[in-house]
Amino acid sequence: MVDVSGKAETKRFAKAHAFVKIGRAALEKLPENPKGNPLEIARTAGILAAKRTAELIPLCHPLMLTHADVDAKVEDGGVRIVASAATTAQTGVEMEALTAASVAALTVYDMLKALDKRIEIQDVYLLEKQGGKSGDFRR
Repeated sequence: MVDVSGKAETKRFAKAHAFVKIGRAALEKLPENPKGNPLEIARTAGILAAKRTAELIPLCHPLMLTHADVDAKVEDGGVRIVASAATTAQTGVEMEALTAASVAALTVYDMLKALDKRIEIQDVYLLEKQGGKSGDFRR
């Protein structure tokens, strides 16, 4: 891991995106899913994943998050996921937001795979970050 002990603690925020491409027939059956509500389960899975990012990605610093959230919305062609994370620390939360978005997308896939074998997880990327030495970024 990179030594961040010389860096000042600052407020950090990041937001990430993922899209799960799903066929129309599977999207129409989404409310009747026998496993439960995929959007709520994905939200919970993403938040839990954000909190465990350092366990999943070997060189990430473990962070005490002050905020983690996932928004999953059905739209034409699939489910759009936007995840966010925040903390006050010596390093950023981009990986936590990206992990939350990725795991939320994987959860949607898992919950709908019986309905559609052609599901695709697409467009996982950082939307924005705030704080730190490198400053703010917006896609």
